[in-house]
Amino acid sequence: MSERQTLSFLAKTLERAGLQPKTKYGQNFLIDLNLLNILIDGAELSRNDVVLEVGTGLGSLTKTMALKAGRVITVEVDRDLQALAARELKSFANVELLSCDALRNKNHLRQEILESVATAMSAIDQPCFKLVANLPYNVATPIISNLLTETPLVERMVVTIQKELGERITAAPSCKDYSALTVWMQSQCDCEILRVLPPSVFWPQPKVDSAILRIRLNPSKRARIQDLEFFHGKLRALFFHRRKFLRSQLATALQEELDKSEVDQVLESCGLAPSLRAEQLSVEQIIQMLEACRLRVEAKKQLTK
Repeated sequence: MSERQTLSFLAKTLERAGLQPKTKYGQNFLIDLNLLNILIDGAELSRNDVVLEVGTGLGSLTKTMALKAGRVITVEVDRDLQALAARELKSFANVELLSCDALRNKNHLRQEILESVATAMSAIDQPCFKLVANLPYNVATPIISNLLTETPLVERMVVTIQKELGERITAAPSCKDYSALTVWMQSQCDCEILRVLPPSVFWPQPKVDSAILRIRLNPSKRARIQDLEFFHGKLRALFFHRRKFLRSQLATALQEELDKSEVDQVLESCGLAPSLRAEQLSVEQIIQMLEACRLRVEAKKQLTK
């Protein structure tokens, strides 16, 4: 890899092909080899792993992962880079290179990607699905968050992202970064920033700091949420106007299912003051509150049958 991800190699390779990094695709290549190793080491790859990489680039990270993983599904939206990467990766039988946008829409990954992952997993004994990637900034949030609702279910994500996004995902209650995304990720996963990265370790240099983030699915955490779709939808509504009081936000989120007196009863049963704000609640408190809401909604439906 020492010859495959340096600034000089990348620049010369693109120059020979008459190409330059494309801003619209968020192309910022990680050129510090030690940091690439941190990314890979954080994933703890083995032959049981099926790895999804979003943003193939020239295939440097792809090739290194292919030596360790059972199968690598790598996705590149830029057809020019995809053509260059295809030449680099042609000798790796366990790599599948897809040329497409990773997202079908803002809430779902492209189906052909998930089908490729599922097919690869079916051929491996006790497979483990992991995302390992230098993610383009413009798709990082939907890819990370949506993988928790897709099938197959991802078990680990180790990614480079904007530092700001990493801080949002790992934030504590009552700070400006605490959000619906924070609660969504922490309610199901153990999340940690492994390293903060300055702009100088990328080419071209972004205008902001980045971070290597490791996200590990925690099945016992995820099992506490009985209805992921209900939880996700109400959670986003809860933080839509984050400065409003909790009673108002919850009443708005549940306006088609519960009246305000029923919302008051939920808050009282959870020991939560109506004048709190959603950003002041812990992840545990939000899970408990939304589950109480779901149970009340279900009970109300049963009464009307």
